[in-house]
Amino acid sequence: MSTIASNLSGKMPASPIKGPGLTIPGVALLQSALIFLFAAIEIFFKSDSSTGIFTGLSIVASFIGGLYLGRAGTSYVSAVTPPIAFIAALILLVPTIGGTGAHVTLLGTALVKSLASEAPYLIIGAVIGWGGHFARRRNK
Repeated sequence: MSTIASNLSGKMPASPIKGPGLTIPGVALLQSALIFLFAAIEIFFKSDSSTGIFTGLSIVASFIGGLYLGRAGTSYVSAVTPPIAFIAALILLVPTIGGTGAHVTLLGTALVKSLASEAPYLIIGAVIGWGGHFARRRNK
């Protein structure tokens, strides 16, 4: 009961990382690797070379994880990196693992389809990421 009350009061639990937390490159690398891994797994196992719910959940988790595991001053990077990492992962994975090759029309439609399927997760994550950034910036 006390952990629920402490979580509702706005306090975050202690970070599992000993020390001040991840640096800016560490946050960006962690978020990019998480999104790339889940996108690669979903594109590999789906027949239409698009992403799904697990990639969306990894996008939201990377926004939250960047805010949670990063040190002071990394909130901007944790809000900006996941959408960039997602489109970079799609550009690398769809032609290779997805099997569309270098065909411009197939690649374009696969990218648009994947971006459209992940739009709700990107919007939810952006609200979380930018909200956390502005909240931390206000508390300085």
